[in-house]
Amino acid sequence: MLRIRHEVNGGPHVLRAEEADRPQAGPGQLLVRAEAIGVTLPTVRKVREGSGPVSFGGEVAGVVVATGADVTGFAVGDRVTGLCFADAYAEYALLEAGMASGVPDGVSAVEAVALVRSGLVARGAYEAGCVRPGESVLVTAAAGGVGTLALQYAKAGGAGRVVAAVSSAAKGDFVRGLGADEVIQYDDADWAGPYDVILDGVGGDLLGPAVRALATGGRLVAFSSGGGTVEAYELLARGASLIGFQMRAIAFGRPDLYARWLRELWQLRDAGTLRTAVHAELPLTEAARAHALIEQRHNLGKVVLVP
Repeated sequence: MLRIRHEVNGGPHVLRAEEADRPQAGPGQLLVRAEAIGVTLPTVRKVREGSGPVSFGGEVAGVVVATGADVTGFAVGDRVTGLCFADAYAEYALLEAGMASGVPDGVSAVEAVALVRSGLVARGAYEAGCVRPGESVLVTAAAGGVGTLALQYAKAGGAGRVVAAVSSAAKGDFVRGLGADEVIQYDDADWAGPYDVILDGVGGDLLGPAVRALATGGRLVAFSSGGGTVEAYELLARGASLIGFQMRAIAFGRPDLYARWLRELWQLRDAGTLRTAVHAELPLTEAARAHALIEQRHNLGKVVLVP
């Protein structure tokens, strides 16, 4: 099978295609013939900034071709989507059955990849922020795969003011079309706050200005892998909270909640409350181009690799 790897850290140019043996499904795993693979900012960052080569993780959608021991609820031939923690950029991938979801008839693999993982993260971050009706919400990385759905969750949840933070003015009309009432850019001197809740998918150097844009008693939910440092005094001065959120912790620690969120996600999609946005569908061999799109912040919605 074909897969994408890298031997050194760096920009998109370090990605290489290679032939590899097809993996075998272990206990609790599904072997899936991939039809769509989501490219995420955390993976792009690991390639650029990591301490050594990483095995790409990510969202995968496709058809089950084998199941491991102890797998229930899935069979060969099922269409599924879920998280792959190693070698996701490949023609065949291993999914943890506990983090997999069936794909309904009429839904493409590309749409499933754009909806499920990003939608669950957006939902989880929104829930973690305890947004009350009428409160103001700022979403960073608002034009990305998670951000586009987080904007829609905020509007559907009754937020009084939903603001999108983006890297350039060119993304303004796009995020307004997804429900943003206002748009700011990261380099704006004034972030037009204060905000009751900030859903942050960027981290790093943006954490500081994000905390300073919080209202008294505000909540910042960090769900990115970008790290960053927050001065405790900045939180104390506002009586504010910093909350971390990771979807994997919910999937394995609260499987009942994870399953409920999955059901509700498909219901919201069917009702038209949530719409996916896909910026590009690229061949697996063009993984470097996909990474470049995200590094350059050119994408409007999800970037997907199609084997």
